[in-house]
Amino acid sequence: MAANGGRHRFGPDGGRLTLRTYRTGLAAQAGHDLTIEVTHWWADLDGPDGAPTRLEARLELGSLQIREGTGGVKPLNDRDRDQIASTARKQLQTDRFPDATFSATQFEPDGRGGGMVAGTLTLHGQTRPLRLQVSRTPDGRYRASTSVVQSQFGIKPYSGMFGTLKLRDAIDVEIDVPGEPGGQS
Repeated sequence: MAANGGRHRFGPDGGRLTLRTYRTGLAAQAGHDLTIEVTHWWADLDGPDGAPTRLEARLELGSLQIREGTGGVKPLNDRDRDQIASTARKQLQTDRFPDATFSATQFEPDGRGGGMVAGTLTLHGQTRPLRLQVSRTPDGRYRASTSVVQSQFGIKPYSGMFGTLKLRDAIDVEIDVPGEPGGQS
């Protein structure tokens, strides 16, 4: 799952870490399904090509940027994006829990350049197991995806309009990194 042997650092310079939220509830049509980018993060991957031995990642939760909102009664403007990001930081209590971390404990290559990575995610002061499904894209990049259930980490999903507009408990996470990382050390 690493492009070549050694240590590789990934981050926002060549990669992208995206969160996708989905709305639910009676007033769901009023809200937006969101694409949120974590703009400050890094991941260190150690090990030879096809046989990684260590993966550690850190995400700065105060760096969330709302990139897109689909659906809803009206399009998102910059003020809406700022308001949503501020609300997300409050929901996540980034003043108390500024970072989320992932530490891999198991790698299962699939023979096609991808596979499964299992480890633990620490978020909002809670540590839980998490599995990432990794695939190699046709252009030689790597894409990892998973879903994080907020309530499993003690986070109450956003609810507005007297509970008629809610954020789905599960957040989809997608990480896209180059096959040839620039940060080899």
